[in-house]
Amino acid sequence: MAPPIEPSIAILIVWIFLYIYSMAGSIDFGASFWSMIYLKKNVQAGKLANRFLSPTWELTNTILVLLVVAVVGFFPKAAYMLGTVLLVPVSLILLLIAVRSAFMVFAYSVQGYRKTLRVIAGITGFFVPVLLISALPVTEGGFVEVHGGKETLLFAKWLTSPSVYMYMLFGLSSELFLSSLFLADYAREAGDESTYDIYRRNAVIFGPVTLVVAVITLLMLEPEAGWILDNILEQRWWFLLSTVCFLIGYSALWFPHKEKKRGKARMAVIFVALQYGLATFGYGIAHLPYIVYPYLTVNEAFTNIDTFYSLLRVFTIGLAILLPGFIIFWKLFLKDKKYLQQE
Repeated sequence: MAPPIEPSIAILIVWIFLYIYSMAGSIDFGASFWSMIYLKKNVQAGKLANRFLSPTWELTNTILVLLVVAVVGFFPKAAYMLGTVLLVPVSLILLLIAVRSAFMVFAYSVQGYRKTLRVIAGITGFFVPVLLISALPVTEGGFVEVHGGKETLLFAKWLTSPSVYMYMLFGLSSELFLSSLFLADYAREAGDESTYDIYRRNAVIFGPVTLVVAVITLLMLEPEAGWILDNILEQRWWFLLSTVCFLIGYSALWFPHKEKKRGKARMAVIFVALQYGLATFGYGIAHLPYIVYPYLTVNEAFTNIDTFYSLLRVFTIGLAILLPGFIIFWKLFLKDKKYLQQE
């Protein structure tokens, strides 16, 4: 008898939301960080990052809500286990997101404290992706202990594990690379070549750094996570194609543009997005069948069939409603010349 297909569809939906949030979140949090860094050093670069940031942070939070609802709805046992094991880091993440969102709101209504609020938003935007990705090695094994049917996080091991800190470094370098690349394209769309050069230079620096950190992270996995490294080697074609996309996207930063300008930022963004997509889904396949190794598999965590189809209908209707809004958002805030070139 063939295994049911519904759990596979559910985990694919969760993984799609996770990929979208990882990309949108990296760009959003990174833009917040660059807005803080260039607050005084390069005012125009900071203004452009803040101009992009102002309408997008709410969109990023919307995607996060969709991701959480998908996990809780499709895999309630996984949500319970991860919520129990990762109570401390998840609480810190929620606190930072709440603080960041509050200050993002005040930054546009309290003129006298705008710079201070941008700094606080930048600091929280720096730490949130680091804490988010630090949860990933917990699912790979070696950090969870079960006593009497209750799961607990080996907190001391989690705090001192080189693997966890390499994941954090990878999350940070990815955030800075993706946000720099996107802001370079955003600056060119706005016709601001001097700001484009700044963010292009940042992308040139952090691109190879991110690739090297990713390789080192895989080599420094905990011994208990050896299973996923074996699976990654079996899925190596995903990662080889991902590397090819990175090389094309990174090289595009040197391709000639019109009027003898250097770099095709839009092409770079597209291929790097493909790079992360291929790597993300390759890793997702390698992680199967486990959600938390070795205690919980996809099939064990799956909800009942009726709930699955109900949620599927709700997501379909919800996305049908939201999609036109996303398109309008893109045209208003990311393509409209009046908004892009405002002072």
